[in-house]
Amino acid sequence: MLTNPSFIESGSPQPRRTFFCPCSNPLPARLCKDNSFMYQYILFHKPYHVLSQFSAEGDKKTLAHFFSGLNKNIYPVGRLDYDSEGLLLLTDDKTVTHKLLDPGSGHTRTYLVQVDGDITDPAIRKLSAGVDINIDGRTWHTKKAVVEKLKEPPEIDERNPPVRFRKSIPVSWITLTLTEGKNRQVRRMTAAVGFPTLRLIRYAIGGLKLDGIKPGRFKILDNAEKELLFRKKVLKEIL
Repeated sequence: MLTNPSFIESGSPQPRRTFFCPCSNPLPARLCKDNSFMYQYILFHKPYHVLSQFSAEGDKKTLAHFFSGLNKNIYPVGRLDYDSEGLLLLTDDKTVTHKLLDPGSGHTRTYLVQVDGDITDPAIRKLSAGVDINIDGRTWHTKKAVVEKLKEPPEIDERNPPVRFRKSIPVSWITLTLTEGKNRQVRRMTAAVGFPTLRLIRYAIGGLKLDGIKPGRFKILDNAEKELLFRKKVLKEIL
């Protein structure tokens, strides 16, 4: 952990520390566990094969690899699976956490999904209307979604390690916007229509997008940006 002297905005010569994560992304002192000025909201680009938790689990990477010196009350809101990528919100604001995790809130989350095979229009229509998936041994019919097939692959960072390439089998990309978040829902949905998910990236939460945040980096939200978490954007407004 690196430290760097800085001064509070009032100009009084009281030094405070600025922390850095291992990727050299600065973590302002207001996020430090030694300070408690206001609620904090961090938008993190979770890489592939990273657990959405700080506690160790075997030899797997966790959030602790990317953050040090955080206020102990800052936790991820929900989770992204170990084999998924994209936006993950961390905060110490329990009201925001409750609102985002409340099934009745209906906040949108948009995913970029690479699927095995050239996905068809009938499959797109089924995903949009809702499909039956298995959740903990019970059948769940998914809510209506906004789904669109991309004509070209999205301009995103390569995954490390990359998705296995098979010359004889085509792949395609879709965007999928949901207002619910069941366990491994996107993967179960695409499998239900015959096109298993190869790569899954959460691209947007409400009106906040992944653009400009590299894997393993983060962005600290201001109050105006925080409100975008609950903006119910439709797909065409997000992309």
